[in-house]
Amino acid sequence: MPPLARRWGAALLIACVTCFILFTSHRNLELARLKFSSSSSSADVGPDLDRDSPPVSIRDRLQKPPQYPVTKMRQLPTGPPSRLPTVQTTFGPESDNDRKVRLERQAAVKDAFLRCWNSYRTKAWMSDELEPVNGGRKDTFGGWGATLVDSLDTLWIMGLKDQFHEAVAAAANISFETTSRAEINVFETNIRYLGGFLAAYDLSGDTRLLQKAKEVGEVLYLAFDTPNRMPQTRWNFHDASRGERQVAHDAVLLAEIGSFSLEFIRLSMLTGDPKWFDAVQNIMEALQKQQQKTRLPGLWPVVVDARRQDFGRHNRYTLGAMADSLYEYLPKTHALVGGLLPMYADMYKAAMDTAIRYNLFRPMLPDQEDILMTGMVLVGSESGKRVTQLRPEGQHLACFTGGMLALGGKLVQNDTHVRKGEQLMDGCVWAYKSMPLGIMPEIFHVLPCDSTDHCPWDEEKWKLAVVEEAGWGLSENKENDLHKANRVINHKRLPKGFLSIPDARYILRPEAIESVFLLYRITGRRDLPDSAWAMFQAIDSNTRTELANSALLDVTVKGGKPPMSHSMESFWLGETLKYFYLMFSEPDLINLDEYVFNTEAHPFKRLVL
Repeated sequence: MPPLARRWGAALLIACVTCFILFTSHRNLELARLKFSSSSSSADVGPDLDRDSPPVSIRDRLQKPPQYPVTKMRQLPTGPPSRLPTVQTTFGPESDNDRKVRLERQAAVKDAFLRCWNSYRTKAWMSDELEPVNGGRKDTFGGWGATLVDSLDTLWIMGLKDQFHEAVAAAANISFETTSRAEINVFETNIRYLGGFLAAYDLSGDTRLLQKAKEVGEVLYLAFDTPNRMPQTRWNFHDASRGERQVAHDAVLLAEIGSFSLEFIRLSMLTGDPKWFDAVQNIMEALQKQQQKTRLPGLWPVVVDARRQDFGRHNRYTLGAMADSLYEYLPKTHALVGGLLPMYADMYKAAMDTAIRYNLFRPMLPDQEDILMTGMVLVGSESGKRVTQLRPEGQHLACFTGGMLALGGKLVQNDTHVRKGEQLMDGCVWAYKSMPLGIMPEIFHVLPCDSTDHCPWDEEKWKLAVVEEAGWGLSENKENDLHKANRVINHKRLPKGFLSIPDARYILRPEAIESVFLLYRITGRRDLPDSAWAMFQAIDSNTRTELANSALLDVTVKGGKPPMSHSMESFWLGETLKYFYLMFSEPDLINLDEYVFNTEAHPFKRLVL
């Protein structure tokens, strides 16, 4: 092994252990346990670690002036929005048969949602999550009713108005000033709760929802009360309630500090109070200043130092887990504000220039499909020169990148981005189709092609790569190595093209259907509704319990019911089933030229002429 590879290996081992200890959360730390030993995934650990603490209130702190007040408040941009390029394609007339099929599929998705919602309502009402196997309940995100709030806009979109009004009445009584959780994940609270209330308000106009959004915003704003106004992303709620001084942390996940712009700016737009806009711009302007000064210029590393505002020192760069939604929010914020903040489009274009060059790759496949995936890039140095190494992996979470590039490409008029987004989306559809259950695993490894233009299938090369991936190393006896490969392939149940599947779970994730939906609305590709339907059928049939739907522990099993993990995170109702429903809806329901989705699939009204 060359010296650089040894140094990278040691660094990865240290990074893996550090990340697992420091970071445990829904989408950005689903990948903590295995992330850099071979891939990424998490133990089923909730983000709030102190489950037995007595409830505490932060009401007194809310009524006091900030310990580190803003010296010069940034103001919202003014003036008419720009006329941005059209995102959504024009759909032609629908035949009677196509309409019949579409409505049948839509009704099946709605039935699946109602089944889960009714079980949550009767068995876990006002709790964060329903346990879908035994009917229990658990609070993993503050104990503020995450499933209820995350589902509000889904109820409205599906036309379930009676259930919506009942849920709004219940949500109006939630107190975000009190929790028994010692630590609050500010990122998750922002995307689920604040995002959920804002979207439900934008859709319904119910002012109670805007009031709740403001209450959540006021609580979250306290996490920004630090000397440099950078937030404590893992916020000690109990310390804050006692008025203790707080500082930003020196090891923060990029996604958790960089994914506030949609929610905070929309809240400022709706209330007229610029403080949330100022808070997020403080972060984004700092990121922009260092964008071309990182170890991989154009991108930021997975871990950043918020205390010292050092956003470029670490060496791991990805569009996937732990960085994902920062990049997703760049073109979406550009759309939200109608182009009045050009920095977001500029940051998006610079980031994608680098990502397309370094992170995207074509995998070697039996059918030679022209698809793309996005991996992790490690940056090192040799003889004073930068050296990069691609870790070629597929992540279910990273499937959002297809929709991001297609949407961003339309907004900045870059057809290359739209095409790359389509190929990334096709990569996720391929991964679904390749598995025995028809469901993509959380993490898998593949063999990158030497060329993106020509990539013939070489079965012997694939098998030898399987042996190396398994850690056995190649011998001088090729026949023996191929025998080893067959043993690994059979034991690990590897479909052709897969080198390993270090995390075989499916946790009811939305990212693949999210990109299929966005690409369908953007391109109108006629094969995508059938792909989406096959995905839905596979997911629903394999995850269904007597009460609802459960995450799976292993999607590589052949025959029989796959083992379940007894978890149904709020995004199953808030994101996954919403995107499936919209996939089979009229194109004008949540038109992409009128709305933009946050990373929890909550649609916000865009500023348009």
